[in-house]
Amino acid sequence: MNLTDFSSSALSLLPPLLALGLAIATRRVLLSLGMGIILGTVLLTDFSLVPASQYLLDVITGLFIADGGLNSWNLSILAFLILLGMITALLSLSGGTRAFANWAQSRIKSKRGAKLLAAFLGVFIFVDDYFNSLAVGAVSRPVTDRFHVSRAKLAYILDSTAAPMCVITPASSWGAYIITVIGSILVAHGVTDYTALGAFVIMIPMNFYAIFALLLVFAVVWFQLDIGPMRQFEYQAKKGSRLGDESEHCADICDDLGIEESENGSVADLVAPIVVLVIATISAMLYTGAQSLAADHHAFSILGAFENTDVGMSLLWGGLAGLFVALVMTVKQGIAKPDIAKTLWVGAKSMFGAILILLFAWSIGHIIGDLQTGKYLSSLVQGNLPAQLLPVVLFLLAAVMAFATGTSWGTFGIMLPIAGDLAAATDIALMLPMLSAVLAGAVFGDHCSPISDTTILSSTGARCGHIDHVATQLPYAIGGAVVATFGFLVLGFTASLLWSLAVSTLAFILLCSGLLWLKKRPCQLKG
Repeated sequence: MNLTDFSSSALSLLPPLLALGLAIATRRVLLSLGMGIILGTVLLTDFSLVPASQYLLDVITGLFIADGGLNSWNLSILAFLILLGMITALLSLSGGTRAFANWAQSRIKSKRGAKLLAAFLGVFIFVDDYFNSLAVGAVSRPVTDRFHVSRAKLAYILDSTAAPMCVITPASSWGAYIITVIGSILVAHGVTDYTALGAFVIMIPMNFYAIFALLLVFAVVWFQLDIGPMRQFEYQAKKGSRLGDESEHCADICDDLGIEESENGSVADLVAPIVVLVIATISAMLYTGAQSLAADHHAFSILGAFENTDVGMSLLWGGLAGLFVALVMTVKQGIAKPDIAKTLWVGAKSMFGAILILLFAWSIGHIIGDLQTGKYLSSLVQGNLPAQLLPVVLFLLAAVMAFATGTSWGTFGIMLPIAGDLAAATDIALMLPMLSAVLAGAVFGDHCSPISDTTILSSTGARCGHIDHVATQLPYAIGGAVVATFGFLVLGFTASLLWSLAVSTLAFILLCSGLLWLKKRPCQLKG
């Protein structure tokens, strides 16, 4: 099918802007994404009804079928969501959730401790952002609920520890993908001073947004820096209610599952399935990566396995292993099989709302790709800018691209090669700072975007209203981006990592001081 070329037209921005604007204005995610999908479809097909219908059908079919076979990536992620919903429901039925909450309450004595538990789990479970948000959410939610932490705060903690950790960790699905892309860029420009892995490690302290977003999570938790919409959510949670659970897109995701919990549950009933889930997922990632290496006649290495792993299938196998253990832990208590079957259905059904939003997000992501919105945005940077400004410009442009397209990985794929070309054409010494700026900007834009799948899964993991999560996280994400902007400005003009970290650290301290001042200001709280 011949599609209209929008690679050099600002019209390519209209569908994502419409979806984002409507989502913020109406708080109706599916309606907003649907309108963006329709607008993008008619633009690409020049407002012709029959081609538009055929194109939209192809997009929808492509979510499930690709290259003549099943779309294994999409289907694996959807299956993992259903499995995790089932596991979560079984953890409640077996009494494991209640037992863990009681155990944690005897050791975690404060609301701060409950939030720190979620934050530390988010840091330590870094193999994949999808897995991080969903698994950490399942473990942490009973404890944060018990201490009246809002679901919006939990979603913020999940989202702001998942991607920032993954993007600076070599042994993660993100790290492996980025290292692969960086390796091809270094080869293309004849850079032999360091390997792809070496370059990635050098870039870690240059990823100012990821570093300070993580630090900001702990500052927000420790000093209770609740500002903007988050302040209202925390106030309502303190009173025992969960503001936002009544929203349209949250109806299936956020309501309590209504499962009668067993009185005989133990901490092991929750911990064992989650531990097996984690170990099985990591093992499957190493196994599928090793298979790929063997097929290409390459020697096995842990990093090489992560570079070539099949994340979707690994999550699926990990989910199946976790579900099996959860079933064993439930059956051994003598719970009636009809109750178990009903619970499995309730758990699967609880994920249908999230799956629907994810399918819409994937659809608009495909359409935005055909509109070549990313290519248009990337063309804006290729002007007569001083080389010293390129790191901060690339940071902001990558943020806009990730925000508009809803994908960090897509932004990496488009912007990292462009950053490499710009560095080679201007100042090769700025190669790594410019690549780091793209990584940082993509994560920032992803954090702000309502159409990002990682943002959707963070709100799912916390069982929080999706737009509620976006609105409450936004002030903190912008604050982290301001800190990163100072870092990339200094890095571009001084080429000194030490000075950049010093200035961005000072900016971070000022940011926290400002948040503390805002927290102390009186405001009108509802309810």
